[in-house]
Amino acid sequence: MKFVIAPDKFKGSLTAIQFCNAVESSLKRILPNAEIYRLPLSDGGDGIIDILEYHLHGKRLKLQVNNPLFRPIQASYLNMDAINTAFIEMAAASGIALLKPEEQNCFYTTSLGTGELVKHAIKKGAKTIILGIGGSATNDCGVGMAAALGYTFEDESGKELRPIGKNLSKIHHINTNNVLKVLDEVEFKVACDVTNPLFGKNGAAYVYGPQKGASSSEIAQLDEGLQHLSKLFIKQFDRDIQNLKGAGAAGGMGAGASVFLNAELQSGITLVKDLINFDAKIKNPDWVITGEGKLDAQTLSGKTIHGVITSAKAKKIKVAAFCGAIDLSDSDIKNFGIDYADAVLNYSKNLEDAMKNGYSYIEGMAEKFAKMFV
Repeated sequence: MKFVIAPDKFKGSLTAIQFCNAVESSLKRILPNAEIYRLPLSDGGDGIIDILEYHLHGKRLKLQVNNPLFRPIQASYLNMDAINTAFIEMAAASGIALLKPEEQNCFYTTSLGTGELVKHAIKKGAKTIILGIGGSATNDCGVGMAAALGYTFEDESGKELRPIGKNLSKIHHINTNNVLKVLDEVEFKVACDVTNPLFGKNGAAYVYGPQKGASSSEIAQLDEGLQHLSKLFIKQFDRDIQNLKGAGAAGGMGAGASVFLNAELQSGITLVKDLINFDAKIKNPDWVITGEGKLDAQTLSGKTIHGVITSAKAKKIKVAAFCGAIDLSDSDIKNFGIDYADAVLNYSKNLEDAMKNGYSYIEGMAEKFAKMFV
């Protein structure tokens, strides 16, 4: 038999590559003659660079940048000289995981470090930059990133403002006099796994602000700031981005990247599949085995499993999904296009046990699955 293993990570528990290791070891133990191909994936969230490095190789370049609270840290990105392309992960410089829980508050954080990575990549000769924007600590609409590239955000008196979420509503003018001259010679693609608008009840501040430490009053102010900046984008750049799919991703980085970088926002899983030539690599397997932390209604709107199913069903390949948790009915799972599904929570004592021992539970689930073919 022939299997393709194509999961995303289980956030906080397993990387996609660890998932591949666990499933492959069980398949080989039960079906020693099976052909197994590993194609770990990402939907554009944190960890995307590890996945692209696994498939595309390239060289990691490390430099000192500002973290979300303007403290110096070492961050890296993936550079491929041969094709003048850089792959940058926002979480590496501006990620919420870089801060202690008590430090997390997107009212005060910046995406400046992400911009410093972008600037370094451009100076190294990148003509195409792929930016993954998952896992951010920010709600600054990308003004921090833009500041690193020469944009200046000024208040009514012409004074430069610190590029943080708190100051969005104070921005009176966006000065472009010192923007990096070669910026418009670079093609930017943003891997984005959400479709939220920039502001409003489904926007960046109200949906993701609570997860990033902002209080209810701060969230209201952040949303007002995003609305204010949206009007400035129309006034100064003739760009109305409120209804751009993904504008609200990563605290408005989707909108900021679109305006400041002229970036194209793409479904993260579609972009990753295209970059690694996924569809061409799934050649007539009996099964594709996929997985991610949770299988639920959100999965239906552009998550990794959805991307895998789209490719597999186009080739009439059966799909098995091993997840941490499943929050869909059996009929929903079937209608979604999944032929076999199992969850770690079916076996673990509790969520803590599931997170801590995810590897061994996935091994057991893969063994149970493989025994169907003995």
